[in-house]
Amino acid sequence: MLFQLPNDDQLYQALLDRNPSYDGRAYVGVSSTHIFCRLTCTARKPKRENCSFYSEVSVAIAAGFRPCKRCKPLAPEANGDPTIQALTNALEAKPAHRWCEDDITNMGFDPSTVRRAFKRQFGITFLEMARLSRIRDGFTTLAGGGKVIEAQLDAGYASPSAFRAAFAKLLGLPPGKLVKDALLKADWIDTPLGAMIAICDNNALHLLEFGDRKALPTELKKLVKTVKGNIGIGRFAPTDQVDEELKQFFAGKSDQFTVPLALHGSVFTKNVWNNLRTIPTGHTKSYSELANDIGRPTATRAVARANGANQIAILIPCHRVIGADGSLTGYGGGLWRKQKLIELERQYLVR
Repeated sequence: MLFQLPNDDQLYQALLDRNPSYDGRAYVGVSSTHIFCRLTCTARKPKRENCSFYSEVSVAIAAGFRPCKRCKPLAPEANGDPTIQALTNALEAKPAHRWCEDDITNMGFDPSTVRRAFKRQFGITFLEMARLSRIRDGFTTLAGGGKVIEAQLDAGYASPSAFRAAFAKLLGLPPGKLVKDALLKADWIDTPLGAMIAICDNNALHLLEFGDRKALPTELKKLVKTVKGNIGIGRFAPTDQVDEELKQFFAGKSDQFTVPLALHGSVFTKNVWNNLRTIPTGHTKSYSELANDIGRPTATRAVARANGANQIAILIPCHRVIGADGSLTGYGGGLWRKQKLIELERQYLVR
């Protein structure tokens, strides 16, 4: 089914709560000001009788409302927040810099405000984002056959132990334990929603996760144990294939993924994952609907657990599962990514 707005009373409560689950998916038009806003807008809350709700910006504009200048519903939140925009631009200009709170203060920003803004929008803080960017440079060096010391310097780390610790935090093992001729190889894939780690063997994709996901090191350890093989850095043919297919997907050119997948889970879990792949692009389902589809109507919680255990993001579209009331629910890559994936996939409906 397409996303359906809940009733107006629920939406008004979401407006009062500034519920981020509806950000970008529902808008409020205020008749007393003739302005429409995101439900997360920080402006003074209007009276209930002055509110009407819309699922699309175009519908709100057609109803005669102007966009709010405070929450900027016509622009992505990251572009509408000058703090986020300034710091992401600075990070892009100086990717190897060892950013700290003093740098943020020297740019005229309050570190605690920056921390909250980045956490709300990206699921990680600015300093975590900066560290991840530096590790990515070292990761690229290793993938190209470079030595650990070269990767350390490319990542901007003066201390070998600090680099090993940062790398281990990302992948769950230090660079020195990576095997050259490993059964599995990990590589970095850049996407508009952030860097992803793809792990493949010579025949299939085993894991695809956003690099800032907290559970990534645990997932990697579990994967290595399951396949009984070592992990290295580099690419196999399936890595190149999924990289190209993701580029086509985010460019709005194709929603088809044909790279072979290696699924690691119980029969029930694999059944859930395979059913997820039948949800058409641009559509969503609730957990209870998914449970009914696999013939287990009372297994909603088990379905939710299987959904959360998915290790191949986007291709196995667990982001298309929402709450029964239409609200966004948990997503390992962050609710902001879930929202943007659902918005992105709407473009495929008009074909």
